[in-house]
Amino acid sequence: MTMDEKGVAGLPAARELDFHWGSIIAGALAATALAFVLNSFALALGLSVSSAAPTWRETSFVLVFLSGLYLILVAIASYAFGAYLAARMRVPLAINSDTAEFQDGVHGLIIWAIATLLTGIVALGTLQLIPRASAPTSVAGESIIAFDLDHLFRGSERRNDNDLTYDRSQAARILFTTSSHSGMDSSDRAYLARLVATDTGIAPADAERRVEEVSARAKEDIHRARASGVILAFMAGAAALLGAATAWMAARTGGHHRDGYEPIPAFWDWGNTTDPRRGARVATTSNVSTPRRG
Repeated sequence: MTMDEKGVAGLPAARELDFHWGSIIAGALAATALAFVLNSFALALGLSVSSAAPTWRETSFVLVFLSGLYLILVAIASYAFGAYLAARMRVPLAINSDTAEFQDGVHGLIIWAIATLLTGIVALGTLQLIPRASAPTSVAGESIIAFDLDHLFRGSERRNDNDLTYDRSQAARILFTTSSHSGMDSSDRAYLARLVATDTGIAPADAERRVEEVSARAKEDIHRARASGVILAFMAGAAALLGAATAWMAARTGGHHRDGYEPIPAFWDWGNTTDPRRGARVATTSNVSTPRRG
């Protein structure tokens, strides 16, 4: 009978894969909560908001990069915290050190998966609420060129009190074609100029010049928004992958501290403030059945 099968007095025997769902769920919730808190700080600082509209601020590559970098740091901190906490919550088992490290690492990956799923559900729910707060005739992404639409229909408020929601939405759909390979169609450009002339009362020639200017700015704003989206999406993917690796390593580190292979740092030694070598008590028992990994 092997050491893993018979166990040691005081420590329960374990199978090759023994999932502790209580610690896994607790770690996933802790990781999600910490990520929410850190992202709230980022929202207050403006790092989590990337807007291409000049009414908010001029988005630069540096700002988008800092937002993505902060996203990576949040992922590393939250996943490490949840995985380490779950590993410390597990009961030491009578298994060899390699198996214990593998089990702790698998627990870390499961925590990463659950926390990522919870974060995705929260983000999806938030996105579902955005269209309900907007007008039913609005165009998705219209806020990107909202300032351009304001400039396009400037002066219409002095002519009548009619609702320009449909005209703005129609103009936004036309302006979004400027970012395509073929650009804005000449017939659409002419129609947009007539629409602006009718709503604002300016001369047709002035309406054409206004459409030309607004089209150029809208194309630039759309390109900036797409570039920012690509960078942030890449950073989000990198954060997820780094978070998985961090969760694995943090869970293994927590297992080492739990089993007494390494001394527990004072920052993590919440349960014992008098004995700086708290891990020695567990090590005395566990090292008998689990030889220290060289």
